[in-house]
Amino acid sequence: MARNIQSLERAAAMLRLLAGGERRLGLSDIAAALGLAKGTAHGILRTLQAEGFVEQDSASGRYQLGAELLRLGNSYLDVHELRARALVWTDDLARSSGEAVYLGVLHQGGVLIVHHVFRPDDSRQVLEVGVMQPLHSTALGKVLSAYDPVAHSEVLEAERKDFTARTVCDSGDLEAVFDLTRARGYAADIEETWEGVASVAAPIHDRHRMPVGAVGITGAVERVCKAPDDGGAGGDAGSGGLRPELIAAVRDCARAVSRDLGASRF
Repeated sequence: MARNIQSLERAAAMLRLLAGGERRLGLSDIAAALGLAKGTAHGILRTLQAEGFVEQDSASGRYQLGAELLRLGNSYLDVHELRARALVWTDDLARSSGEAVYLGVLHQGGVLIVHHVFRPDDSRQVLEVGVMQPLHSTALGKVLSAYDPVAHSEVLEAERKDFTARTVCDSGDLEAVFDLTRARGYAADIEETWEGVASVAAPIHDRHRMPVGAVGITGAVERVCKAPDDGGAGGDAGSGGLRPELIAAVRDCARAVSRDLGASRF
């Protein structure tokens, strides 16, 4: 069994102490409460302070929680609210489309899947919550890269992998893809990340019109795309394009979640 790292356990205990006790605590109070030597407690506090998790009052010398914890907490709450607001709408999207639905957010240079609704059939499926997807090739990633300036910078600065013969990696070509995504309000991935798999995704905005995530469906190319001679939407080379009714369903879902988050215009 892996052993816990003692210094991290002590730092976590220190943060809990500061969160649950008086507003500010002195070094002696913290050391005594946790059974630590003052030198050990001071070293941990200095590290937490350097990272922004703890602040020291200049007048009293006492410690309190820092602003970085608030930022991290708000990030967690944002994702939690996004997922909570999307639950009903993503269930509806899975039922209406017959495909798996994914909700993704920008995280560490990729797309973090924070919610996954299984395809509504009897096939064996694996829950993919917590899985990371690339920004440059997936429909979710293209949407985030097109609408979120941070994602846009990260995808252009990152090393981009060719997953299939269709994967777009050139920065100039990607800029054209992002322009097209913004112009039509959705992104497509037709065998750019996985052979035989197609996806469509649309952006989710909050009340400030800021992009906070993306929602999309993923399924077999023969189900998500029209046959080459059927004139499907999307205009993606080498296929009949995405089925227009699936595009509409994904965009409607994204709008519904955005409205629940307070967005008034689309």
